[in-house]
Amino acid sequence: MIREITLGQYYPVDSVLHRMDPRTKLFGTMVFIISLFLANGVPAYIAATVFLVLAIRLSKVPFSFMVRGLKAIIFLLLISVSFNLFLTPGQILVQLGFLKVTWEGLRTAAFMALRLIYLVIGSSVMTLTTTPNELTDGLERSLGFLKRVGVPVHEISMMMSIALRFIPILVEETDKIMKAQMARGADFESGNLIQKAKSMVPLLVPLFISAFRRATDLAMAMEARCYHGGEGRTKMKPLKYAQRDRIAYLFYLIYLAVLIVLRLL
Repeated sequence: MIREITLGQYYPVDSVLHRMDPRTKLFGTMVFIISLFLANGVPAYIAATVFLVLAIRLSKVPFSFMVRGLKAIIFLLLISVSFNLFLTPGQILVQLGFLKVTWEGLRTAAFMALRLIYLVIGSSVMTLTTTPNELTDGLERSLGFLKRVGVPVHEISMMMSIALRFIPILVEETDKIMKAQMARGADFESGNLIQKAKSMVPLLVPLFISAFRRATDLAMAMEARCYHGGEGRTKMKPLKYAQRDRIAYLFYLIYLAVLIVLRLL
């Protein structure tokens, strides 16, 4: 399951979404996330589904590759659905002892599950179609207005980009450590949930050592290349909006307006 995490990975393929400006994709992701919290009914979630399906089709990333990332949140998904399903008061549909399944709980649990799934897939679409360098440039340009109040935008963007880039690296490192310990007799599969959690503890020490070693190597590499922050730096490939980006912004605004109208109705 560790290797199934897709957030932070980049999937190289030629598509409209890959060629789009990273600022456009960041804005679209933000609009999609906001729309999920605005959605409060079936029509709104249908609109969000259409938006997400269209983004996946434009990205040309296999859908089977995207849904692999959902395996990592199954436990969180089950907890969220269970709490909403059994602890929401309302019209009782099924009663099993002290557990009561209500219509309101069933509706809330279904919407909550969809929201979590769409959040993971929607965020994955952005990282799968945007390189770390493009993501850094897009964040820096999008948050450039904060420089006027003394916020180190470039450094924050760089940290966020590095953090996203390190997700697949640490996942791969964790998988290697698990396989090495399994070859020496470690058991990560048998036992109940608590025993499985305890069996993961020995992974933390070598994983932290590996993470700190990689962070040190990265810092030394950046110092060797005379990196001193974003002040006075130029771009080899400056970001420029194309016609497809303007069309995408218009589509985002229309989509957000539709969600707002559906919520008000």
